[in-house]
This record gives sequence, structure tokens and C-alpha cells, in this order.
Amino acid sequence: MSEATPILTPPGNSSPTQLEATMTAALFPRPAGADTQQLSLLGDPRPVRTPAKLWRVWLSDPATRQRFEAKRYRRGSDQCWPWIGAISSTGHGSFRAASLSGLSRRGTVPAHLYAYQLEHGIIDRLGWSALTDPILCHRCDFAGCTNPRHLRLGTAGDNRSEYLARRHSHSSPLADTRGTAGLSRAVADAIRTALSAQEPASVIEGRIQDAFIAGQPWALW
Repeated sequence: MSEATPILTPPGNSSPTQLEATMTAALFPRPAGADTQQLSLLGDPRPVRTPAKLWRVWLSDPATRQRFEAKRYRRGSDQCWPWIGAISSTGHGSFRAASLSGLSRRGTVPAHLYAYQLEHGIIDRLGWSALTDPILCHRCDFAGCTNPRHLRLGTAGDNRSEYLARRHSHSSPLADTRGTAGLSRAVADAIRTALSAQEPASVIEGRIQDAFIAGQPWALW
């Protein structure tokens, strides 16, 4: 990302290439057999297992999809789409796809995970312990982004390497002095305030930019 447009374009390509799609299929083949599960963390050390059959319901239900879309702010196809609903302690959006009994927050899923699977289908065995199991990575470094073009499958090692390589960049959201959660909440607050005041898109765009710039460090360590 350039310093002039810190949030409009993610590092590298904004969407997966055919080569990336082929590599993803080779690295993360769909397992044969019965229904699969995913592990999700929402600021809680206890992972929540979500069976694929639940994901199929949540992703296909028109009412659930409508509630989801009401909580994200769409912009240009290559821009970040900030989540304007609840934000977890990691800075990711939290979307209550359903209210289920049992473990606390069961039925609440990461918003960017819902967005990616809404576009590309269910990810098998996301977040398990095997080194080859996929996790979802942000190309744009902004945890509050729900634009599927800014998301890709990778491994924990990939994600860590990208974090270490880009966290000292002045224009990267990873360097924000408020932390990932503080940045996501600041952007969401700015958008919600502007929407409630019925401000035009051009004004909202300026408020988003201001919210990002406000947390940029004066100096890098």
C-alpha cells in the first residue's frame, strides 16, 4: 500500500490469480469423507467448532445474508469493506449468524470468514493444528475488512511472515498506534456516525481516511 492511499489497495494483487487458485487447491485439497468442521477464535482462547452443515445454512439463508450485508460498508471493488458491527479484541468483525445454546458465543463467527465463504464456499478444516491446514489471511492488513478480494487462504507461517514483514510500514494498518481492535472500532464508529447523519459517500470516504490516518505512527521503531 502506498502512503498516499493507505487503505484503498492491498499489498500485491487485489484478487487471487489463476496460479494462486491452482496452488490453493493443491495445498489445501478438500478431504474425503464425512462432514468437516472449522475452528474459530473470537478474542477467546477457547476455539469454537462450527460444523460445515451449519455454515451451509448460514450462507444460504437470505435473512442471515441480509443481516450480514447490513453490517458491512461496501466501497469500490479494490477498496477495504469495513465491518461496522461488533468488533472482537483481535480487530476482526464479529457476526452473530445464529443464537445457539451451549458454549458462549456459539453461533457468532468472524465476519471476514463469513464474507470469504459467501464468495468462495466453505473452507475445510480451517484453523486446526496441522501445519497444512488453512487459515484466512488479509492481503490489506486491515483486520476489519470484509472484502473477499482482500482475503486469501494461507498457513499460520504465511500469516506470521507477512505480519513481521509489514508491521513496521508507516502506511500499514498493522502499525496503527491504537492496535488492530482500536483501528477497526475507529473506522466503524466513523462510518456509523456518518451514516446516521445521512452524509454522502464522498464525505464518508473522507471520514474513513481520517480514521486510518489518526492512528499512523509519527515514527517507526
